[in-house]
Amino acid sequence: MKFGVVVFPGSNCDEDMIYTLRHVMGQEVVKLWHKDTDLQGVDFVVLPGGFSYGDYLRAGAIARFSPIMQEVMRHAKKGGYVMGICNGFQILTESGLLEGALLRNLNQRYICKNVYIKPATPNTILTAGLSQKKAYKIPIAHGEGRYYAPKDILKSIQDNDQILFQYCDASGKVTEEANPNGSLLNIAGICNKERNVFGMMPHPERAADELLKNTDGRAFFESILAHVAV
Repeated sequence: MKFGVVVFPGSNCDEDMIYTLRHVMGQEVVKLWHKDTDLQGVDFVVLPGGFSYGDYLRAGAIARFSPIMQEVMRHAKKGGYVMGICNGFQILTESGLLEGALLRNLNQRYICKNVYIKPATPNTILTAGLSQKKAYKIPIAHGEGRYYAPKDILKSIQDNDQILFQYCDASGKVTEEANPNGSLLNIAGICNKERNVFGMMPHPERAADELLKNTDGRAFFESILAHVAV
C-alpha cells in the first residue's frame, strides 16, 4: 500500500502522519508538495492537519486551489482513496469532495484536548474494523471544527449512511455535553456517497504510538489496511 501525504505551506501534522504510516504501520509513504502535479502512483492520498496558507480567508479555502488538488480531485473521482484530517477535512469540503462546511467552534475558541468518538457506520474501510460500541479517545486541535450542512444535505448524509464518527462521552453515549465544538448531530467525520473520500476533525495519527500512552488511533489505520482494495 502506497500512501501520499500532501504538504501545504502551513501544514504541521504531515510528519505526524508520515511517522504513523511508515514507522507504526510499516507502509510506503511519499511526500507530495502542494505545487506537484504528479501523485507518484500512490493508492491513498492523505491531506494532513495544520494551517494551510495561514487559514487566510477560511480554513482550507486557498489550499483548495493548489495545483496538487486538481490531481487529488481526479484521483478521488476515479475511485481512489482520499482522507483529510482536521485542516485536510476543511480542504475537502472547500474543494467539494465532501459536502458541508467546518465553521468556527461554537465557543469561538481554539480547542486542543482528547475527546471521545464512536463509529456511526461499519460500512467504510475506515470504520469496518472498529468496534461499533467502543468510544475511542482521539485528540482534537482546531478552531474551525463545527460541522454544518443545510437541512437537505444533512438529511441526505444521514440517509446515505455517510456519517463516519460522532462525538460521545467515555461510555459511548452521544450527548450534547460530549460535543466539543457544536457540530450538527455531533458529527466528527463524514465520507462521500461513493465511500472513498473521508474527512474527520480528530487526529488518529496522534494516538497511534505506545510512547504517547494512547493507541486508540492505530485501529483506524489497521481498519484501512485490512479492508482496502488496491
